[in-house]
Amino acid sequence: MKVVCAPMGIVNAEFPKQGLRDISAAGFTDVMLDFSIGETPVENPKAVRPMPGMAAFLEAAGALSMPVASAPELRPGPKFKEAENEPERLRERLERMTLRAIETAGEHGCRKIIVRPLVYGIERPELAAVNRAYFLRLAEAAEKADVTILLAPMPRYLSGHYLRGMLSSGRTMREAVDALNAAAGDGRFGCCLDMQAAGACGQDMYDFIRETGPRLQAVLLTDTDGNGRMQLLPYTLVEEGRYLTDWLGVIRGLRSINFDGLLVLALRDTAGGCPPLLRPTLLQLAKKTGSYLSWQIGMEQELAKYPQRVLFGAGRMCRNYLLNYGEAYPPLFTCDNNPATWGTEVDGLPVKSPEELRNLPEDCAIFICNVFYREIEAQLREMGLPNPVAYFNDECPPKVVLEKIEKKG
Repeated sequence: MKVVCAPMGIVNAEFPKQGLRDISAAGFTDVMLDFSIGETPVENPKAVRPMPGMAAFLEAAGALSMPVASAPELRPGPKFKEAENEPERLRERLERMTLRAIETAGEHGCRKIIVRPLVYGIERPELAAVNRAYFLRLAEAAEKADVTILLAPMPRYLSGHYLRGMLSSGRTMREAVDALNAAAGDGRFGCCLDMQAAGACGQDMYDFIRETGPRLQAVLLTDTDGNGRMQLLPYTLVEEGRYLTDWLGVIRGLRSINFDGLLVLALRDTAGGCPPLLRPTLLQLAKKTGSYLSWQIGMEQELAKYPQRVLFGAGRMCRNYLLNYGEAYPPLFTCDNNPATWGTEVDGLPVKSPEELRNLPEDCAIFICNVFYREIEAQLREMGLPNPVAYFNDECPPKVVLEKIEKKG
Protein backbone atom coordinates (compact mmCIF):
# COMPACT_ATOMS: atom_id res chain seq x y z
CA MET A 1 0.00 0.00 0.00
CA LYS A 2 1.51 3.34 -1.08
CA VAL A 3 0.69 6.76 0.33
CA VAL A 4 0.82 9.37 -2.43
CA CYS A 5 0.65 13.15 -2.04
CA ALA A 6 -1.62 15.06 -4.43
CA PRO A 7 0.13 18.34 -5.37
CA MET A 8 -2.87 20.67 -5.76
CA GLY A 9 -2.68 23.53 -3.28
CA ILE A 10 0.98 22.77 -2.59
CA VAL A 11 2.74 23.07 -5.93
CA ASN A 12 2.74 26.27 -7.99
CA ALA A 13 2.16 25.52 -11.68
CA GLU A 14 4.79 27.95 -12.94
CA PHE A 15 7.34 27.47 -10.16
CA PRO A 16 6.84 23.91 -8.87
CA LYS A 17 10.28 23.28 -7.37
CA GLN A 18 9.62 24.60 -3.86
CA GLY A 19 6.32 22.75 -3.42
CA LEU A 20 7.78 19.47 -4.64
CA ARG A 21 10.78 19.90 -2.34
CA ASP A 22 8.42 20.47 0.59
CA ILE A 23 6.55 17.27 -0.29
CA SER A 24 9.81 15.30 -0.41
CA ALA A 25 11.16 16.89 2.79
CA ALA A 26 8.00 15.83 4.65
CA GLY A 27 8.87 12.20 3.95
CA PHE A 28 6.73 11.48 0.90
CA THR A 29 8.39 9.37 -1.76
CA ASP A 30 5.43 9.43 -4.15
CA VAL A 31 3.50 12.31 -5.71
CA MET A 32 0.52 12.28 -8.05
CA LEU A 33 1.15 13.54 -11.57
CA ASP A 34 -1.83 15.90 -11.75
CA PHE A 35 -2.34 17.30 -15.23
CA SER A 36 -4.85 19.83 -13.91
CA ILE A 37 -1.94 21.79 -12.46
CA GLY A 38 -0.42 22.83 -15.73
CA GLU A 39 -3.37 23.14 -18.05
CA THR A 40 -7.15 23.29 -18.02
CA PRO A 41 -9.76 22.39 -20.63
CA VAL A 42 -11.11 25.94 -20.38
CA GLU A 43 -9.10 28.92 -21.58
CA ASN A 44 -8.36 31.41 -18.80
CA PRO A 45 -8.36 34.95 -20.20
CA LYS A 46 -7.19 36.37 -16.85
CA ALA A 47 -3.94 34.39 -16.85
CA VAL A 48 -0.91 36.70 -16.78
CA ARG A 49 0.95 34.35 -19.08
CA PRO A 50 0.29 30.90 -20.49
CA MET A 51 0.83 27.98 -18.15
CA PRO A 52 3.97 26.01 -19.06
CA GLY A 53 2.13 22.69 -19.07
CA MET A 54 3.67 19.82 -17.13
CA ALA A 55 7.26 20.25 -18.31
CA ALA A 56 8.35 22.26 -15.26
CA PHE A 57 6.58 19.85 -12.90
CA LEU A 58 8.22 16.80 -14.45
CA GLU A 59 11.64 18.43 -14.42
CA ALA A 60 11.32 19.45 -10.74
CA ALA A 61 9.94 16.12 -9.51
CA GLY A 62 13.45 14.75 -9.07
CA ALA A 63 13.55 11.50 -7.11
CA LEU A 64 9.83 11.56 -6.34
CA SER A 65 8.05 8.59 -7.87
CA MET A 66 4.77 9.15 -9.74
CA PRO A 67 2.74 5.93 -9.51
CA VAL A 68 -0.57 7.55 -10.50
CA ALA A 69 -1.67 10.47 -12.63
CA SER A 70 -4.88 12.46 -12.81
CA ALA A 71 -6.11 13.50 -16.23
CA PRO A 72 -7.26 17.10 -16.79
CA GLU A 73 -10.76 17.44 -15.42
CA LEU A 74 -13.66 19.81 -15.59
CA ARG A 75 -15.85 19.55 -12.53
CA PRO A 76 -19.39 20.84 -12.93
CA GLY A 77 -20.18 24.18 -11.32
CA PRO A 78 -20.81 27.87 -11.92
CA LYS A 79 -17.16 28.58 -12.77
CA PHE A 80 -17.52 26.99 -16.20
CA LYS A 81 -21.00 28.19 -17.09
CA GLU A 82 -19.81 30.13 -20.16
CA ALA A 83 -17.79 27.18 -21.41
CA GLU A 84 -20.93 25.07 -21.43
CA ASN A 85 -22.20 27.15 -24.34
CA GLU A 86 -19.83 25.20 -26.57
CA PRO A 87 -19.87 21.75 -24.95
CA GLU A 88 -18.83 19.80 -28.03
CA ARG A 89 -15.68 21.90 -28.50
CA LEU A 90 -14.95 21.58 -24.80
CA ARG A 91 -15.28 17.78 -24.87
CA GLU A 92 -13.05 17.51 -27.93
CA ARG A 93 -10.35 19.59 -26.26
CA LEU A 94 -10.61 17.62 -23.05
CA GLU A 95 -10.21 14.35 -24.96
CA ARG A 96 -7.11 15.60 -26.79
CA MET A 97 -5.58 16.68 -23.50
CA THR A 98 -6.43 13.36 -21.85
CA LEU A 99 -4.84 11.41 -24.69
CA ARG A 100 -1.71 13.53 -24.32
CA ALA A 101 -1.78 12.99 -20.55
CA ILE A 102 -1.93 9.20 -21.00
CA GLU A 103 1.03 9.30 -23.37
CA THR A 104 3.05 11.54 -21.03
CA ALA A 105 2.23 9.39 -18.00
CA GLY A 106 3.49 6.29 -19.77
CA GLU A 107 6.70 8.03 -20.84
CA HIS A 108 7.49 8.87 -17.20
CA GLY A 109 6.77 5.44 -15.76
CA CYS A 110 3.35 6.35 -14.36
CA ARG A 111 1.29 3.18 -14.77
CA LYS A 112 -2.16 4.43 -13.67
CA ILE A 113 -4.22 7.47 -14.59
CA ILE A 114 -7.51 8.66 -13.08
CA VAL A 115 -10.08 9.72 -15.68
CA ARG A 116 -13.60 11.05 -15.14
CA PRO A 117 -16.57 10.70 -17.50
CA LEU A 118 -17.72 13.31 -19.98
CA VAL A 119 -20.89 15.06 -18.87
CA TYR A 120 -21.15 18.47 -20.53
CA GLY A 121 -23.79 18.93 -23.20
CA ILE A 122 -24.81 15.27 -23.16
CA GLU A 123 -28.41 14.29 -22.53
CA ARG A 124 -28.77 11.79 -19.70
CA PRO A 125 -30.06 8.93 -21.89
CA GLU A 126 -26.92 9.25 -24.02
CA LEU A 127 -24.36 9.47 -21.23
CA ALA A 128 -23.59 5.75 -21.03
CA ALA A 129 -23.09 5.25 -24.78
CA VAL A 130 -21.05 8.42 -25.27
CA ASN A 131 -18.75 7.59 -22.38
CA ARG A 132 -18.32 3.96 -23.38
CA ALA A 133 -17.07 5.09 -26.80
CA TYR A 134 -14.87 7.75 -25.16
CA PHE A 135 -13.24 5.34 -22.72
CA LEU A 136 -12.59 2.75 -25.43
CA ARG A 137 -10.84 5.41 -27.53
CA LEU A 138 -8.70 6.22 -24.52
CA ALA A 139 -8.00 2.51 -24.01
CA GLU A 140 -6.14 2.34 -27.34
CA ALA A 141 -3.73 5.05 -26.19
CA ALA A 142 -3.48 3.47 -22.73
CA GLU A 143 -2.47 0.12 -24.22
CA LYS A 144 0.35 1.74 -26.18
CA ALA A 145 1.51 3.63 -23.09
CA ASP A 146 1.08 0.59 -20.78
CA VAL A 147 -1.20 2.60 -18.49
CA THR A 148 -4.31 1.48 -16.60
CA ILE A 149 -7.30 3.84 -16.67
CA LEU A 150 -8.97 4.26 -13.28
CA LEU A 151 -12.54 5.49 -13.57
CA ALA A 152 -13.69 8.02 -10.97
CA PRO A 153 -17.21 9.33 -10.22
CA MET A 154 -18.46 12.55 -11.80
CA PRO A 155 -21.39 14.22 -10.03
CA ARG A 156 -23.99 16.44 -11.68
CA TYR A 157 -24.33 20.09 -10.72
CA LEU A 158 -27.75 21.69 -10.32
CA SER A 159 -28.61 25.05 -8.75
CA GLY A 160 -25.59 25.14 -6.48
CA HIS A 161 -25.76 21.49 -5.43
CA TYR A 162 -24.02 18.31 -6.50
CA LEU A 163 -26.18 15.33 -7.40
CA ARG A 164 -25.32 11.76 -8.22
CA GLY A 165 -24.12 11.45 -11.78
CA MET A 166 -21.94 9.10 -13.79
CA LEU A 167 -20.39 6.15 -11.89
CA SER A 168 -21.94 7.43 -8.70
CA SER A 169 -22.27 4.06 -6.96
CA GLY A 170 -19.97 1.12 -6.47
CA ARG A 171 -22.34 -1.10 -8.43
CA THR A 172 -22.51 1.13 -11.53
CA MET A 173 -18.74 1.59 -11.46
CA ARG A 174 -18.17 -2.15 -11.12
CA GLU A 175 -20.48 -2.86 -14.04
CA ALA A 176 -18.86 -0.17 -16.20
CA VAL A 177 -15.33 -1.41 -15.50
CA ASP A 178 -16.26 -5.04 -16.18
CA ALA A 179 -17.97 -4.12 -19.46
CA LEU A 180 -15.03 -1.98 -20.61
CA ASN A 181 -12.51 -4.68 -19.71
CA ALA A 182 -14.55 -7.22 -21.63
CA ALA A 183 -14.39 -4.94 -24.67
CA ALA A 184 -10.80 -3.68 -24.32
CA GLY A 185 -9.25 -6.78 -22.76
CA ASP A 186 -6.32 -7.34 -20.36
CA GLY A 187 -7.65 -5.38 -17.39
CA ARG A 188 -7.11 -1.98 -18.94
CA PHE A 189 -9.66 -0.39 -16.58
CA GLY A 190 -9.95 -0.17 -12.81
CA CYS A 191 -11.77 1.91 -10.17
CA CYS A 192 -10.86 4.97 -8.14
CA LEU A 193 -12.88 6.17 -5.15
CA ASP A 194 -12.87 9.97 -5.11
CA MET A 195 -14.10 10.84 -1.62
CA GLN A 196 -14.73 14.44 -2.63
CA ALA A 197 -17.26 13.43 -5.29
CA ALA A 198 -18.71 10.49 -3.36
CA GLY A 199 -19.01 12.42 -0.12
CA ALA A 200 -20.83 15.32 -1.74
CA CYS A 201 -23.45 12.93 -3.07
CA GLY A 202 -24.03 11.21 0.25
CA GLN A 203 -22.51 7.91 -0.76
CA ASP A 204 -22.07 5.14 1.79
CA MET A 205 -18.29 4.71 1.59
CA TYR A 206 -18.34 1.17 3.00
CA ASP A 207 -20.89 -0.02 0.44
CA PHE A 208 -19.08 1.74 -2.42
CA ILE A 209 -15.81 0.02 -1.55
CA ARG A 210 -17.37 -3.40 -1.02
CA GLU A 211 -19.21 -3.21 -4.34
CA THR A 212 -16.09 -2.32 -6.34
CA GLY A 213 -14.02 -4.96 -4.56
CA PRO A 214 -10.68 -5.92 -6.14
CA ARG A 215 -11.25 -3.49 -9.02
CA LEU A 216 -10.52 -0.62 -6.63
CA GLN A 217 -6.91 0.44 -7.18
CA ALA A 218 -6.77 3.98 -5.78
CA VAL A 219 -8.57 6.12 -3.20
CA LEU A 220 -8.46 9.92 -3.12
CA LEU A 221 -8.52 10.52 0.63
CA THR A 222 -9.97 13.86 1.69
CA ASP A 223 -12.37 15.55 4.04
CA THR A 224 -14.91 17.63 2.14
CA ASP A 225 -17.79 19.95 2.89
CA GLY A 226 -21.38 19.00 2.11
CA ASN A 227 -21.34 20.42 -1.41
CA GLY A 228 -18.11 18.77 -2.51
CA ARG A 229 -16.13 21.88 -3.35
CA MET A 230 -13.42 21.41 -0.75
CA GLN A 231 -10.44 19.10 -0.30
CA LEU A 232 -9.30 19.09 3.32
CA LEU A 233 -6.69 17.09 5.19
CA PRO A 234 -8.34 13.94 6.64
CA TYR A 235 -9.63 14.28 10.21
CA THR A 236 -9.82 18.09 10.04
CA LEU A 237 -13.53 18.45 9.21
CA VAL A 238 -14.91 18.12 12.74
CA GLU A 239 -17.83 19.32 14.78
CA GLU A 240 -18.05 19.08 18.57
CA GLY A 241 -15.06 16.77 18.62
CA ARG A 242 -16.44 14.35 16.04
CA TYR A 243 -15.26 14.02 12.46
CA LEU A 244 -18.00 14.40 9.88
CA THR A 245 -16.53 12.19 7.17
CA ASP A 246 -17.27 8.47 7.47
CA TRP A 247 -13.68 7.41 8.08
CA LEU A 248 -14.86 4.30 9.92
CA GLY A 249 -16.71 3.17 6.80
CA VAL A 250 -13.71 3.88 4.59
CA ILE A 251 -11.25 1.98 6.77
CA ARG A 252 -13.58 -0.96 7.39
CA GLY A 253 -14.40 -1.19 3.70
CA LEU A 254 -10.77 -1.14 2.59
CA ARG A 255 -9.86 -3.71 5.24
CA SER A 256 -12.66 -5.99 4.10
CA ILE A 257 -11.32 -6.16 0.51
CA ASN A 258 -7.67 -6.44 1.62
CA PHE A 259 -6.91 -3.21 -0.22
CA ASP A 260 -3.28 -2.90 -1.25
CA GLY A 261 -3.47 -0.07 -3.78
CA LEU A 262 -2.75 3.66 -3.72
CA LEU A 263 -3.87 6.05 -0.98
CA VAL A 264 -3.75 9.55 -2.46
CA LEU A 265 -3.91 12.36 0.10
CA ALA A 266 -5.83 15.28 -1.42
CA LEU A 267 -5.56 18.41 0.78
CA ARG A 268 -5.79 21.20 -1.79
CA ASP A 269 -7.77 23.66 0.32
CA THR A 270 -6.06 22.96 3.64
CA ALA A 271 -2.64 23.40 2.01
CA GLY A 272 -3.70 26.34 -0.15
CA GLY A 273 -5.04 28.22 2.85
CA CYS A 274 -1.98 27.51 4.99
CA PRO A 275 0.70 30.25 5.20
CA PRO A 276 3.63 29.20 2.98
CA LEU A 277 6.08 29.20 5.90
CA LEU A 278 3.85 26.79 7.84
CA ARG A 279 3.19 24.51 4.89
CA PRO A 280 6.23 22.24 5.46
CA THR A 281 4.93 21.49 8.97
CA LEU A 282 1.45 20.83 7.60
CA LEU A 283 2.92 18.37 5.10
CA GLN A 284 4.68 16.52 7.91
CA LEU A 285 1.28 16.12 9.58
CA ALA A 286 -0.17 14.99 6.24
CA LYS A 287 2.54 12.33 5.93
CA LYS A 288 1.79 11.03 9.42
CA THR A 289 -1.94 11.06 8.64
CA GLY A 290 -1.37 8.98 5.52
CA SER A 291 0.79 6.53 7.46
CA TYR A 292 -1.90 6.27 10.15
CA LEU A 293 -4.61 5.49 7.60
CA SER A 294 -2.37 2.96 5.88
CA TRP A 295 -1.72 1.29 9.25
CA GLN A 296 -5.42 1.23 10.12
CA ILE A 297 -6.38 -0.26 6.76
CA GLY A 298 -3.58 -2.83 6.89
CA MET A 299 -4.18 -3.87 10.52
CA GLU A 300 -4.59 -7.53 9.64
CA GLN A 301 -1.42 -7.53 7.52
CA GLU A 302 0.40 -6.11 10.54
CA LEU A 303 -0.81 -8.99 12.70
CA ALA A 304 0.21 -11.52 10.06
CA LYS A 305 3.81 -10.27 9.96
CA TYR A 306 4.80 -12.15 13.11
CA PRO A 307 4.88 -15.90 13.79
CA GLN A 308 3.73 -15.40 17.41
CA ARG A 309 2.19 -12.58 19.40
CA VAL A 310 1.08 -11.63 22.89
CA LEU A 311 -1.12 -8.75 23.97
CA PHE A 312 -0.63 -6.03 26.56
CA GLY A 313 -3.93 -4.95 28.07
CA ALA A 314 -6.90 -6.85 29.50
CA GLY A 315 -9.78 -4.50 28.74
CA ARG A 316 -12.20 -3.74 25.92
CA MET A 317 -9.50 -3.50 23.27
CA CYS A 318 -8.24 -6.96 24.18
CA ARG A 319 -11.77 -8.35 23.85
CA ASN A 320 -12.17 -6.67 20.46
CA TYR A 321 -8.93 -8.25 19.32
CA LEU A 322 -10.11 -11.70 20.36
CA LEU A 323 -13.51 -11.20 18.72
CA ASN A 324 -12.12 -10.02 15.39
CA TYR A 325 -8.70 -11.65 15.07
CA GLY A 326 -8.33 -14.14 17.91
CA GLU A 327 -9.06 -17.17 15.76
CA ALA A 328 -6.83 -16.22 12.81
CA TYR A 329 -4.00 -14.75 14.91
CA PRO A 330 -4.28 -16.32 18.39
CA PRO A 331 -2.16 -14.65 21.09
CA LEU A 332 -0.22 -16.73 23.62
CA PHE A 333 -1.59 -14.65 26.49
CA THR A 334 -2.20 -11.05 27.53
CA CYS A 335 -0.65 -9.10 30.36
CA ASP A 336 -1.66 -6.06 32.37
CA ASN A 337 -0.19 -3.64 34.87
CA ASN A 338 -3.06 -4.26 37.29
CA PRO A 339 -2.05 -7.11 39.67
CA ALA A 340 -5.75 -7.82 40.34
CA THR A 341 -6.09 -9.21 36.80
CA TRP A 342 -3.15 -11.64 37.02
CA GLY A 343 -4.28 -15.24 36.98
CA THR A 344 -7.69 -14.35 35.52
CA GLU A 345 -8.88 -14.78 31.92
CA VAL A 346 -10.29 -12.51 29.24
CA ASP A 347 -12.69 -14.58 27.13
CA GLY A 348 -10.51 -17.63 27.77
CA LEU A 349 -7.15 -15.86 27.31
CA PRO A 350 -4.85 -15.98 30.38
CA VAL A 351 -3.83 -12.64 31.93
CA LYS A 352 -0.24 -12.52 33.27
CA SER A 353 2.21 -10.11 34.81
CA PRO A 354 4.37 -7.98 32.44
CA GLU A 355 7.39 -9.81 33.89
CA GLU A 356 6.25 -12.90 31.95
CA LEU A 357 7.22 -11.06 28.78
CA ARG A 358 10.89 -11.70 29.60
CA ASN A 359 10.36 -15.40 28.79
CA LEU A 360 9.16 -14.81 25.22
CA PRO A 361 11.14 -15.88 22.14
CA GLU A 362 12.64 -12.84 20.43
CA ASP A 363 10.46 -13.14 17.31
CA CYS A 364 7.21 -12.94 19.33
CA ALA A 365 5.60 -9.51 18.90
CA ILE A 366 3.96 -7.61 21.75
CA PHE A 367 0.78 -5.87 20.61
CA ILE A 368 -0.31 -3.05 22.91
CA CYS A 369 -4.08 -3.13 23.37
CA ASN A 370 -4.45 0.02 25.42
CA VAL A 371 -4.89 3.69 24.54
CA PHE A 372 -1.79 4.61 26.58
CA TYR A 373 0.37 3.33 23.72
CA ARG A 374 3.43 5.50 24.16
CA GLU A 375 3.52 5.12 27.94
CA ILE A 376 3.34 1.33 27.72
CA GLU A 377 5.86 1.19 24.89
CA ALA A 378 8.29 3.22 27.03
CA GLN A 379 7.72 0.72 29.86
CA LEU A 380 8.55 -2.21 27.56
CA ARG A 381 11.67 -0.49 26.23
CA GLU A 382 12.85 0.22 29.77
CA MET A 383 12.49 -3.50 30.50
CA GLY A 384 15.07 -4.10 27.76
CA LEU A 385 12.90 -6.55 25.86
CA PRO A 386 14.23 -7.47 22.39
CA ASN A 387 10.78 -8.25 21.02
CA PRO A 388 9.02 -6.24 18.31
CA VAL A 389 6.48 -3.83 19.86
CA ALA A 390 3.39 -2.97 17.81
CA TYR A 391 0.06 -1.24 18.38
CA PHE A 392 -3.38 -2.73 17.98
CA ASN A 393 -6.22 -0.28 17.47
CA ASP A 394 -9.90 -1.22 17.55
CA GLU A 395 -11.31 2.05 16.25
CA CYS A 396 -12.60 0.37 13.11
CA PRO A 397 -13.09 -3.36 13.78
CA PRO A 398 -15.64 -5.38 11.79
CA LYS A 399 -17.32 -6.25 15.11
CA VAL A 400 -17.33 -4.55 18.49
CA VAL A 401 -17.99 -5.96 21.94
CA LEU A 402 -19.20 -2.86 23.76
CA GLU A 403 -22.67 -4.30 24.28
CA LYS A 404 -21.24 -7.55 25.54
CA ILE A 405 -18.96 -5.73 27.98
CA GLU A 406 -21.80 -3.53 29.26
CA LYS A 407 -23.93 -6.60 29.98
CA LYS A 408 -21.09 -8.11 31.98
CA GLY A 409 -20.75 -4.85 33.94
